[in-house]
Amino acid sequence: MTDARALLEEISVSRLVGTRRHAAVREILKRELVARGFVVMEQRFVARPHLPLWGRAAADAVNLIAVRPRARITAWLAAHYDSKGQPISMAARLILAAAFLVGCLVALAALLAGGPPLALAVPLALGALFVALSRVSGSSPGAVDNGSGVVTLLSTVDALPPDAAVGVVFTDAEEQGLLGARTLVRERANLLADTTLINFDGIDDRGRTIAFVHRGGPIVDGIVRSLGARRARLLPVLVDGLALAHAARECVTIMRGDWGTARVVHTPRDTADRLRLAGVREVARGVAAGLSPG
Repeated sequence: MTDARALLEEISVSRLVGTRRHAAVREILKRELVARGFVVMEQRFVARPHLPLWGRAAADAVNLIAVRPRARITAWLAAHYDSKGQPISMAARLILAAAFLVGCLVALAALLAGGPPLALAVPLALGALFVALSRVSGSSPGAVDNGSGVVTLLSTVDALPPDAAVGVVFTDAEEQGLLGARTLVRERANLLADTTLINFDGIDDRGRTIAFVHRGGPIVDGIVRSLGARRARLLPVLVDGLALAHAARECVTIMRGDWGTARVVHTPRDTADRLRLAGVREVARGVAAGLSPG
């Protein structure tokens, strides 16, 4: 088994769906799962982006589903392993999206007050700019998003007993509209039925741990307490947990970061050398403690 630092450095390369590096990282993850005693299954599908800002062409994608022999799974650990780059960071995109919404409200108020149709010019321009700056590329190494989530998942597995009733899902094409998670729920929902799913997505050293609760319950509550996390039910982000919650009994996405984290996500600055992995270790310990009986 590769240690967390070396593994993060190994997988922190551009992993745009369907590329050679994306496939190479998938083989690395299979290697790490097998080393931990898992049997790995592949769920193949074609990632066809629903919107232009999520990509221009269909590509082969693969979810990895891993279980230990004869184990009855009561909890799944999940993380997406693809990455993407964009011309501006997640922080800048959030600001631009907020400006667009405010512009729409101002324009609507102006129109209702009898103003000219020209009032729509500003929100339309902001919307066009948002789409133009959301073009997907392979420019980001994706260390925080989501190499850190992958490493946290495996660190959680290592912190649990070898016979823990957990399975692993490495979802693909999350950055193209949660396509891997949606495919898993559509085709293999039975795997998630009556289980707890913990999704890891972006675990920085800085900032506070956030528990984005999609479907609550006693196990999720215990994990939130163990992490001392800020509990949230609504965030302006797309994460696989939003899709996976439709099939699981309980579901939560664990994140850690701050505005500085959002300023590097989806940019070439999202590199492994800016992470000390303190957040990875803290989250892995907390989730393992929340899943352990007693």
